[in-house]
Amino acid sequence: MPETLTRHLGQDAPTPRSLGFAMPAEWAPHAATWTSWPFDDELWVGHLEGVRREFAELVRTIARFEPVHLLVRDQEAEQDARTRLQGVSGVTFHRVPLDDVWFRDNGPLFVVRGQDVSFVNWEFNSWGQKFEWLLDTQAPEAVARFLEVAHWDQSVVMEGGSLELNGQGVALTTRQCLKSEFRNPGLDESDLEGILRDYLGIEKLLWLDAGLEGDHTDGHIDTITRFVDERTIVTCVCEDASDANFATMNDNLARLRAFTDAQGRPFEIVTLPLPANRLELEGKRLPPTYANFYIGNGFVVVPMYGDPNDARALEVLRPLFPGREVIGLSSRELITGGGSFHCVTQQQPAGRIWKGEDL
Repeated sequence: MPETLTRHLGQDAPTPRSLGFAMPAEWAPHAATWTSWPFDDELWVGHLEGVRREFAELVRTIARFEPVHLLVRDQEAEQDARTRLQGVSGVTFHRVPLDDVWFRDNGPLFVVRGQDVSFVNWEFNSWGQKFEWLLDTQAPEAVARFLEVAHWDQSVVMEGGSLELNGQGVALTTRQCLKSEFRNPGLDESDLEGILRDYLGIEKLLWLDAGLEGDHTDGHIDTITRFVDERTIVTCVCEDASDANFATMNDNLARLRAFTDAQGRPFEIVTLPLPANRLELEGKRLPPTYANFYIGNGFVVVPMYGDPNDARALEVLRPLFPGREVIGLSSRELITGGGSFHCVTQQQPAGRIWKGEDL
């Protein structure tokens, strides 16, 4: 494909912010959802079959509301996905070599300017060099080739799950993640805030300290605290005082109640219980959470774990999304990999693919 159709804009080019681009909120209209099909039973510690059953139900559900672009690692993964998704319309398959399935983090982060849609291709290093990543960090270029989009290449390590945006210039993150020593050791908070301002249009970055115990992403914000609209934040609370998450979640709650938006107004804070039951895999704690929901066109999919708090979580979330169908789907197998529905999805905003014509 000619280079002009996938024009790369490096760090010396005008920034997205200088050209009027910014990352929209997740609830803004989507053109599609991008995700990756699970593979390798060893990677899933023997849970691949169950993970694929849950994943098929997730893709079927999303495809009821919007198109799905599905990355498949190889022939086996593609054949398995096609078999399980037989009869599901609106799914486009892309053969792309991958190390894993967490496309929220290794995928591109889309930015918009009016009707123009582009993205930023950040570096991905598997949450601080914990696992293999050399294939995953190349996946955004496959998206670029398919969309034929002019886009920015940024050398800073940044993961979609580490940022939660309200679409009005405010974002949430955690120090545990963005300041971990194996991501961007030469950058301080001010540096990171400047980069996120220039490349995603984030004018005000609000810092929590830490996330869930057992989260190998080092405290991704999308497992604990989410915007549900411009002024409303839902955040996890732990009801067991003996649990290591109890103090962390209480500290987050106190900080959130003191935060203000871009106009200096306090947010409305809604609390969301964590699952009551502790889940482990090979003696290590897993981070199940209802906050890892995914918002799409007319729907929200919420992870369920066969837990006593499943129904309570849906009761909390349903009133927060008027006009959207809030759907609970099983994630008991998927969580064995350390994440859930938000972690495996990436939204492509609605609009016209930008070719860089005005540069």
